[in-house]
Amino acid sequence: MKQLVNTTGSISPDYTIEQNERVIREFLRECNCDGIELIYDGADQATNLLKPHVMGYHLIFYPDWVDFWNGNVKSLKRKFGSEKMWKDFYRGDSRESLLNQFREDLNRAKLLGASYVVFHVSDVSIEEGYTYQWEHTDEDVVNASIEVINSIMGDPSFSFYFLIENLQWPGFSFTKPDLTKRLLSEIEYKKKGIMLDIGHLFCTNLELKSQAEGCEYVKRILDQHGRMVDDIKGVHLHQSVTGSYVKEFLQNSWNKPNENYYEHFRKSYEHIKRIDTHQPFSDAGIWDVIDQIGPEFLVHELAASSLEEKKSLVKVQQHTLGIA
Repeated sequence: MKQLVNTTGSISPDYTIEQNERVIREFLRECNCDGIELIYDGADQATNLLKPHVMGYHLIFYPDWVDFWNGNVKSLKRKFGSEKMWKDFYRGDSRESLLNQFREDLNRAKLLGASYVVFHVSDVSIEEGYTYQWEHTDEDVVNASIEVINSIMGDPSFSFYFLIENLQWPGFSFTKPDLTKRLLSEIEYKKKGIMLDIGHLFCTNLELKSQAEGCEYVKRILDQHGRMVDDIKGVHLHQSVTGSYVKEFLQNSWNKPNENYYEHFRKSYEHIKRIDTHQPFSDAGIWDVIDQIGPEFLVHELAASSLEEKKSLVKVQQHTLGIA
């Protein structure tokens, strides 16, 4: 099992581009990790310097994209306020413009030598993140995702795993085995599998009161998936026990603020981080979960404001697993 940590190309604003490669090498050694799962942030030079350490690559994603894919202009104008705003946000005005963004990102992953890429099968608008009143069904999101995936994964030169990630929003949540089976069946790319995000799975159950309860919940869902557990190639390891926070804000009515979409998006992101906190595990019961899965890649996907903080959180989680 390879241990990884997640990062962007820039690593940290405290370091220059030339320092990034040395810093990440020392960081990985101190964390006893084998490499990184990278998400591109536009820093091309820094990203290329990290190539020797890239094992995983998290593809770009738009949290709210199905209406754009389906050409639902009425919904787009309601959410964004103007046609100019949503075209600017999606960096285009057509399905092909979105597909080209994914293709460019996949080619970057190939050039970096990634062993796997991660794709979100999920859709949630800003409003839905506050109300939990969904505009699209799981099937709606899965249908659109299958169309996208099969449109972008036809390059015969791709050799990495294509891993679908579960989230707590409409789409692939890993709580419906039949839907998991359908996704794995209808994705045409042969080298496919699952990146199971433990924290996101916790967030699908608002009744969880502790990490221990969460681990038992995950094990029950794994049992329900039977042999499909073998399709889990990687794990994003972190935890969020935040059901009480969600239930509290759901008791209150929500009114859309009258502000620029980007400002609205920024504020909502802070709210989402209180639901999906990306904190390290401190309950040793998580080892039974990892042992049941037997992943090839274990990614310490933890929220931190600096590399030093992330290093300490990784060590906490490794100590919990007994692999420090």
